[in-house]
Amino acid sequence: MEEDNCRVFACVNQKGGVGKSVTSTNLGIGLARHGKKVLVVDLDSQASQTVSLGWTQPDELPVTIATQLGKVVENKPIDPQDGILHHAEGVDLMPSSIELSGLEMRMVNAMSREFALRTYLSEIKPNYDVVVLDCPPTLGMMTINALAAADRVIVPVQPEYLSVIGMTQLFDSVALVKKQINPTLKVDGVLITLANMRTNLAKNTLEILHQAYGGSVRIFPHPIPYSTKIKEASASGKSIFAYDPKGSAAYAYEQLVKEVERDGRQIGADVRTSKKVELSR
Repeated sequence: MEEDNCRVFACVNQKGGVGKSVTSTNLGIGLARHGKKVLVVDLDSQASQTVSLGWTQPDELPVTIATQLGKVVENKPIDPQDGILHHAEGVDLMPSSIELSGLEMRMVNAMSREFALRTYLSEIKPNYDVVVLDCPPTLGMMTINALAAADRVIVPVQPEYLSVIGMTQLFDSVALVKKQINPTLKVDGVLITLANMRTNLAKNTLEILHQAYGGSVRIFPHPIPYSTKIKEASASGKSIFAYDPKGSAAYAYEQLVKEVERDGRQIGADVRTSKKVELSR
């Protein structure tokens, strides 16, 4: 595999609880089910993705993404394969741990601090078709590193007021990173998650999203439904495809995977200006 053929996706939203870890996990495993060699990278010190993939004691792992990025910051040689875990459903995982929060503070004064993740991924991308980055619920150093390293951004957003109004700040950050750090960065689209589309709030939110952003940003056509099966799958260390393959959530994530695969030839949108979003509550 050539490095240039490896696509890097970042699942980003500064609001927590909108399904970033679930989405990055199921996108990664879904692409692996379609024959791709996939690495998922947990960039959240809470290690939710690491735990949901079955490594329930992340702070006991000898090597995590904090270990590797720490070596990059200190200009030490790295073994890019060191610490990578192999999940039964065909994806590889670079796990996280609480150590990452300490590293993030150390990186504030480091040279080229925005490029530590990009430097690490440059060593390992030749081994993969796709890298999926699970970002923390902030616009801090780890998220900036993810945006600097990514080709495409997927924005999971819950169909409710606080999730939607935060998108303006997120798109401003994406535009700034694109201008100053990563000129090829593009937004794939907004993915509605945890959705009960029978409610007026969800319907109203979707309508507002299309009005505010539909002209410049794709809104994926299949919302991810709210489902206790998704939580149960995470608790069991499995994807939704393995845990509830015939359920509505598995169907919706499969549609996302197909969109991403198809759009690998043409995807991405620029978000150059902020939009004020007003939503009736």
